[in-house]
Amino acid sequence: MTPNNDTQKNASQTALLLAGGGARAAYQVGVLKAIAQHYPRNSAIPFKIISGTSAGAINGAAMASYASCFHLGVKKLEWIWRNFSTHQVYYADYIRVFRHIFRSVFSGFQADYANKTPVSLFDSKPLRLMLAKILDLQRIDRNIMGGYLSSVSVTASCYNNGDSITFFQSKDAQEWRRAKRAGQRTLLGVHHLMASAAIPLVFPSVRIHQQYFGDGSVNQLAPLSAPIHLGADKIMIIGLADPRSHDSSQRMMHHPDLATIAGHLLDTVFTDTLNSDLERLQRINSTIAVLEQHTIASPLKKIDTLLINPSQNFSQIASEHYLALPLAVRTILRLTGTRQHSESSLASYLLFEKSYTRRLIELGVEDANQQMPQILKFLKS
Repeated sequence: MTPNNDTQKNASQTALLLAGGGARAAYQVGVLKAIAQHYPRNSAIPFKIISGTSAGAINGAAMASYASCFHLGVKKLEWIWRNFSTHQVYYADYIRVFRHIFRSVFSGFQADYANKTPVSLFDSKPLRLMLAKILDLQRIDRNIMGGYLSSVSVTASCYNNGDSITFFQSKDAQEWRRAKRAGQRTLLGVHHLMASAAIPLVFPSVRIHQQYFGDGSVNQLAPLSAPIHLGADKIMIIGLADPRSHDSSQRMMHHPDLATIAGHLLDTVFTDTLNSDLERLQRINSTIAVLEQHTIASPLKKIDTLLINPSQNFSQIASEHYLALPLAVRTILRLTGTRQHSESSLASYLLFEKSYTRRLIELGVEDANQQMPQILKFLKS
């Protein structure tokens, strides 16, 4: 199969950016499923550049592996998310949960030169095993060589120096270095995906060479940087931010508990920098437009964007499926103050259960269909 000429022309400068958000990333599958229904069955993916962070990096790598057939990639990714269970992502039985926590606490008393156990609430070894089993990342290189893709990137946060590192696989793109962020050319592997998805304190850090990495959304000051450096002229972003409430009458009746604060921190890590970067890009585009009106040459390039965000609150949906979580996980969450109807959004990131992920896929399909005219115009313009 070779890329369709029209698809290749339309997708040559279009990037797909998948944000992070743990179990919320099932929503992205729904959006991609809705888009795929408007393309021929044998069509290649309509994006030449795929950039992902955290759980979005895993979705992005899966789609890049099947870039030659958009429908097949979405179908395989949907099957995984529709049949998810917490045990596939992290150990969720009492014995291994509390044994891991005990080891994490004990490592704090070890000498600095000791080979310490990574500190985290849960052990994500099941996710590593699953990704190694279901993903054939060698297909990414073949798809790049075959012309179906231009570049694929995964972003992680380096604990050694606080930099945001984008690991990318590309045919033509060059490495870059900016303040607190850099791009490194490499062959993407499961360890890069695990590093990008290692939510701080929730999942253990990952060692790559002589450095330790965690979730890519941490310290990611410019989420749009990766696809732009990789050559994108247009970026479609599938975000995972809850719709903002404009009700100023909402009041907290007490000081926020640990669960509320933890959920707030995760919301900030996964969503706020993307919104800020989009605002910055819009200002740059406006500046370019003014310069063009006055026929003033500029080294800047206009980047068009399309953001798709959920129309419903993930935390409210998670509360409806909270009891699907394993009892050991609910016990840990209860210790932090997280209950079924608590104010915290923490459960919405950790609820890797099929009843919840299927609902998010459905929501993604619904939201994408609502915006489908704009999406198709954006992709085919």
